[in-house]
Amino acid sequence: MPVTSGIDHHATGYSPTHAYGLVQAAALAYEDETAVAEQAEQWGFEQVRHHRSRFTPPFPLPDTQAFTIASDRMIITAFRGTEPLQIRDWLSDATTPPWPGPASTGYIHYGFGEALDSVYPAVRSAIEEFRTGRQTVWFTGHSLGGALAMLAGARLHLERPKLTADGIYTFGQPRTCDRLLAAACNRGLAQRLHRFVNNNDIVPHLPPEPAYTHTAGMRYIDSRGAIHTSTSLLTGIADRARGLTADPLAPASDGVRDHAILNYVTALKNSVG
Repeated sequence: MPVTSGIDHHATGYSPTHAYGLVQAAALAYEDETAVAEQAEQWGFEQVRHHRSRFTPPFPLPDTQAFTIASDRMIITAFRGTEPLQIRDWLSDATTPPWPGPASTGYIHYGFGEALDSVYPAVRSAIEEFRTGRQTVWFTGHSLGGALAMLAGARLHLERPKLTADGIYTFGQPRTCDRLLAAACNRGLAQRLHRFVNNNDIVPHLPPEPAYTHTAGMRYIDSRGAIHTSTSLLTGIADRARGLTADPLAPASDGVRDHAILNYVTALKNSVG
């Protein structure tokens, strides 16, 4: 998917324009290394570092992929996601054991812990190397990549507070952790967490509660593509029902269709006019 718009290197907090830039970075994580390097240069990032690790069966993922790009004002790490059906089946497995959370705070899903551990040292090293001044630091990702972005940001904050990210923007992110770690993130990363959920996207509802939960900062994309920071229970139910009936020929597929990264890119693009 071509990604052409720019990124605001001067951003320090939330804005629709910056959210659109970071969803493009999340989409770029699905591309190959050459495409990432070329796009990063067009966006004005002089330094690029690719992160990849491979797994062997029975672990359900073939690899973990991410990239870190840096300019003299901004550093972005974007994690690659995975196919919605694959992650749905994986996260629905109730026999999966927990994994200790960062800095021994709570616990996280085993698969997330294994996937993040395989690249986190390289990600942290790249950020430490690239941060030669006062560059802002941002994490982003879609689907599994969103979970890894959130957990990388949490780990950096809890283990290296001086490198605490300026923002964590995730799109279609599954539940990542227990309530203890979520509470620690809500305290330490208040106003820095921005979790976008597109209408009936099924992935943010996995793994099941009450074992796993979300952090704060949800931004809901309704069935018409508008973005809300809050919705009432009845309004949310009505809007999700509207989304299910948008395609009368395939209502059951709406949860998978709404998970597509292109839908998130389109909604964020429209939010900036």
